[in-house]
Amino acid sequence: MTPQQVDLVQQSFAKVAPIADEAAQLFYGRLFEIAPEVKPLFRGDIKEQGRKLMATLSVVVGGLTKLETILPAASALASRHVDYGVKPAHYASVGAALLWTLEKGLGVAWTAELKDAWAAAYTTLSGYMIEQAYGHGSRA
Repeated sequence: MTPQQVDLVQQSFAKVAPIADEAAQLFYGRLFEIAPEVKPLFRGDIKEQGRKLMATLSVVVGGLTKLETILPAASALASRHVDYGVKPAHYASVGAALLWTLEKGLGVAWTAELKDAWAAAYTTLSGYMIEQAYGHGSRA
């Protein structure tokens, strides 16, 4: 990620934070629509899960300027996801749902440049998490 992409992600997330509950609801609604097979992986209160999602995104977005500071937590999260039944292929659906949610939440502020910045952030982090959880080259 370029420093400009990091800035774009951080500035745009600041606009999403005030609508965190709505964004989380949009995200899970979209995720379950495009990947219904993941819905059984969520056994708890989905509103609480949404709060955890937004808190995690806040930490990740805040740590993009010093990626090495968030990688240990990302590795631990990836390991927990394996325990929950998450497969490497699920990461693509999560990324698609995230970008869709951001587009809906940001409206006219969502640009091709911003989409590319968020996609770069997600690809960087999800690729790292997949490697940590499943080993190099896992996509099954």
